Amino acid sequence: MGMLDRSKSNTQRISYCRRRRDTSPQAVMDAAGLDSEGRGFTSASEMWREQIGTRDEGTEEDNDSRSKRHEWYQKGIAYWQGVDASVDGVLGGYGHVNDADVKGSEAFLKPLLLDRFGSGARRLVALDCGSGIGRVTKNLLLKFFNEVDLVEPVSHFLETAREKLAPEEHMEISANKAVNFYCVPLQEFTPEAGRYDVIWVQWCIGQLPDDDFLSFFKRARVGLKPNGFFVVKENTARNGFVLDKADNSITRSDLYFKELFKQCGLHLYHTQDQKGFPEELFPVKMYALVTDKPKGCNRGRGKSRHHKPAVIR
Repeated sequence: MGMLDRSKSNTQRISYCRRRRDTSPQAVMDAAGLDSEGRGFTSASEMWREQIGTRDEGTEEDNDSRSKRHEWYQKGIAYWQGVDASVDGVLGGYGHVNDADVKGSEAFLKPLLLDRFGSGARRLVALDCGSGIGRVTKNLLLKFFNEVDLVEPVSHFLETAREKLAPEEHMEISANKAVNFYCVPLQEFTPEAGRYDVIWVQWCIGQLPDDDFLSFFKRARVGLKPNGFFVVKENTARNGFVLDKADNSITRSDLYFKELFKQCGLHLYHTQDQKGFPEELFPVKMYALVTDKPKGCNRGRGKSRHHKPAVIR
């Protein structure tokens, strides 16, 4: 998926999100946030209770919570069903950032592949989560992976990807290709065990509430091969979170993401800031995540800058 939304009040957002500085796990999860209409929340917990109700671990949701969760996802799908299946459509009119996005992703991915898998011959397979029209698969993943599977819940996006990427009968057996096209939402998707070297998650995980976020990664990790890893590439809020009311998605802060990764049992292997995007967009970070605790890695830190509150997915 992908899109850009504009907030009505940059000043309100920044001042509200600066209130807390404590980086302890509890403080991170309790950090204040805003929605796209300027309404403030004292914590993510307050926001999630309102949006999807509550569900204690190990217990079934009540009818009210199930209804709210269903409405949460249906509103998001309905939004994307109305978006044109084009690069400019999925990038919310910011199709011109495609080249910078791909360039940044390639610079992040190439050394990771060498570091994790070495320079020897290895047949590589990737999963493109929230693949949309196959933009990332076509422009990035097929350069490095022999096979790529796509998972996307919006049917007309996935059909466009299939039309552009499905291998033709005359294609050489050795050519890199898109293989499987799954029209399934991430909260319901479980990858084939041990199939993937890299699971790429870009501009889509904000559609998942925290509990489904955790469940997805805990399921998805079984899909990784030895030394396999996740890449998460997402918008980041300055602090706390920003709830987008148009498509029911959440932009989390860097600290919020890292706390959720920790709860998933994932370890941060490397992180890097996306460069070359317009100033009015939220900062975008790339995270490489592994299931084994790394002995040492370069955890890059980008410069902190003030950004206007546009959100690209």
